Amino acid sequence: MQAGTFGSHILTFSGRTDTKYAKLLKQFPQLQSVTICAQVQFDSTYMGVSTVFSYSISSFINEFQLRANIVRGQHIQLALLVHGVHSPYSQAVENNGKWHHLCVSWTRHGGGWAIAADGSVISSGEQLYISEDIGAGGVFIVGQEQDTFGGSFRKDESFVGNITQLHIWDRVLNASEIQALAEKCFIIPLGLFFQWNISIFEIESTVQVHKGFSQCKVHEIYLFFHSVGGDGFQTTEPFDIVWVDGTKPLFHNISSDVSHPVNEGPCVAFDPLTGTWTTELCSKQKEALCRYNKDIYEQMQEISSLPPSPFFLHVKEKSVGVSIADYLLLNKSNYPQNVTSANHITNVLLEAADESHVKLTSADLLALTRFLGNVAELDFATEANNSEAIMSLATNYIKLASKIIDVKCSFEWLIISEVIHGPYVIIHSVDILAEKLSDILLSIGQSIILSTENIDMQIKASQLSSLESDLVYKPKCLSARNRVDEIQIDSSEMSRLLTLGYSELIFIHTYYRSVEHHLTPHNSDFVFRAGSSDKRLQTSQLQTAVISSTVRNPVSARNIPSAVQYSLSHRAVVGFSKFATPTCVFWNFSLQDGRYAGWSNQGCQVIQFESEITTCFCNHTTNFAVLMQFTEIQWGLETEVILNKLTFIGSGASLCALVVTLTLFTVLDIPKSDRTSIHKNLFVALIAAQVVLLSSDSATNSKSACTAVTALLHLFFMAAFAWMMVEGLLLWSKVVTVNLSEERRMKYYYLIGWGLPVLIVTITLAAAHDKYIADRYCWLNVHNGVIWAFVGPVIFIIMVNMFVLTRVVLITMSTAKRRAIMLAVNSSPIEQAYDQIRAAVKAVLVLLPILGLTWLSGVLVPLSVVMAYIFVILNSLQC
Repeated sequence: MQAGTFGSHILTFSGRTDTKYAKLLKQFPQLQSVTICAQVQFDSTYMGVSTVFSYSISSFINEFQLRANIVRGQHIQLALLVHGVHSPYSQAVENNGKWHHLCVSWTRHGGGWAIAADGSVISSGEQLYISEDIGAGGVFIVGQEQDTFGGSFRKDESFVGNITQLHIWDRVLNASEIQALAEKCFIIPLGLFFQWNISIFEIESTVQVHKGFSQCKVHEIYLFFHSVGGDGFQTTEPFDIVWVDGTKPLFHNISSDVSHPVNEGPCVAFDPLTGTWTTELCSKQKEALCRYNKDIYEQMQEISSLPPSPFFLHVKEKSVGVSIADYLLLNKSNYPQNVTSANHITNVLLEAADESHVKLTSADLLALTRFLGNVAELDFATEANNSEAIMSLATNYIKLASKIIDVKCSFEWLIISEVIHGPYVIIHSVDILAEKLSDILLSIGQSIILSTENIDMQIKASQLSSLESDLVYKPKCLSARNRVDEIQIDSSEMSRLLTLGYSELIFIHTYYRSVEHHLTPHNSDFVFRAGSSDKRLQTSQLQTAVISSTVRNPVSARNIPSAVQYSLSHRAVVGFSKFATPTCVFWNFSLQDGRYAGWSNQGCQVIQFESEITTCFCNHTTNFAVLMQFTEIQWGLETEVILNKLTFIGSGASLCALVVTLTLFTVLDIPKSDRTSIHKNLFVALIAAQVVLLSSDSATNSKSACTAVTALLHLFFMAAFAWMMVEGLLLWSKVVTVNLSEERRMKYYYLIGWGLPVLIVTITLAAAHDKYIADRYCWLNVHNGVIWAFVGPVIFIIMVNMFVLTRVVLITMSTAKRRAIMLAVNSSPIEQAYDQIRAAVKAVLVLLPILGLTWLSGVLVPLSVVMAYIFVILNSLQC
């Protein structure tokens, strides 16, 4: 999650107008579900219909729209419009000129829809346009309804007021997420399609852009502990907001309840990392310090070492008849020293956390994290005979850990993300506990299975000689159902371990859900690349659950290195605006060179990447995940549409020209020769490739049909390039070696032109039949190396033909020079040079297309959209 910043940009639409608008410059995919939220301030002086935002596609202008109806003396009414279907207007918020947080959501599954205001759902229903998805490639406009695709606004339906913090998700947010978003202004990362960024808008010149403070009550990090009586912090009085241009806001001031210290004197500070107290200047901002006035601190010391939160007060209530030290142990150094006391306190904490009305604070998470870490360090071996207490403690431990890594605690984890590494600290503690349990497993039984909502653990002892197939772990927790998440150790790896002398080993597997929702303050993660320095860090996003594997020797109580393969699900990678690159990573708790713990890809690699699943291989065991790096494409949707149309038109024209040319070669009485036979075969290959290409879009909905189309495209384009190489070989024999005999060599040419492509396609299909095609279109997969089955041979052919072309041009220039000397004895050197250049240019223009060298422009396409146009035009005119 990412906090709404204090300096958020605000769009101001003043007065009814048919000109003021802000257009979102982002390409939309098809959306089966959508949620759009924004902070909106209506001008209370304007009545009538007001369009907050509208989304239209080329075939339908009223695709998705939020409309407000403002009637004097009544609450503002809101309605949702989906593909022309209008929900009823619902009473939403008072027309008081204040800021309100509005959310609308819709899904095609049952046509479910909902409208929320200030964190509460005020209206919902079903059957609102259930036939199709929201269309792709549309135009999203803020402040106006669209009467035509992207334009023609109506003055009497325009929005008047202020809008900020508009976000779009490609899923339906639940009620608790919307409430947290409205109250805390922290963005839910899962499914986030667009995050408020004013630079991605085209803003009409008369729309004002201001910068103001967030309306949410976001506190500085050192203010997250609750003070006794609520008066332990230094705060300022509310202050007025001023726009960046020095003017006042047009309407009601945004709430400015931002707490920050003003006392210049000393404050007592607590450092959660070390558990120590110190003195700091109240005005000095420093991470991970909690400051209190000295008098408040002295009052707190009489009660406990830290001010109790509602959760700990509830723990105290649960601890009736038990020494008060039992719940204060969480904040002292004398943690439980045995399983029995640890189990008792863990059980009390779990019961308190189960109470729905108790909300864990950031301080609670710090204390609980420290407590779980200390419990994991207990000596279980000395109490191995007390198996019932150990299993009870392990069960309560995993249940408590599952609760505090839940997505409901995302905001609190984010607040302390600069103090500790979020839920990864919990993962580390669970790892330690699992290893302690495995060391005494044989005294308890053959396996331990603990499954909760967010954590699933399996510890199992196995005889290697009895394992005849791969060892596969699939999590059993509810959140992992309908997912393909798994981790496996190959049977060959088992055999290797057996040959090393291990007869019985303990396999520990753990699965963590909800971790992907706990993001850094910058909404990203860093990958420490193997063999690279800190300066080469890559920013990515965690998109999957975390899955863990450990192989342990029960005799020596040590972990055994082992290679694993794992598969993890992630949200489908769709849309025109981005493409994703997966990275297989593990959380490295012991990075070297003074670096903090973080994700590392050392020893891991992607072996398969699909739309909703990534499969990885790692040569070691630990906690694994998949990070995604999203990269924006070089051009917008309009350019994409134009290029597609040019490709279609050019391919159609090229196909017609090829058919006409092939017909002329067949009908006309042209003497048979190697040259005409090669031309005919090249034309046949290009015609077949163009026909399949033009019809490839119709096969995208069927995997088998798409595979067949991809194989045919691979074959015919490969054959076309092979025959282009044959053209080059024939040209070499006629011009360079000057072999003018009509000696039949066609059988060799056929082997190159058709045999070689068939061989390449057959081998590729046999070796990579399950990962042959791309995710969103019928072509070779570019993420797993399959594309090199086409690119590799093509590069070789182009290099051969470039060499041929160079030799032919040199010979042509030499011939032109001799001819100029013979025919024009008195010609000047400049005229002779001109004749040579003209002959060379003519040769290049004639031979470039037939040798396939126009495809070289394709290499430069990523550098500029101009090269994309050149590539499409040149290859459309190839024939």
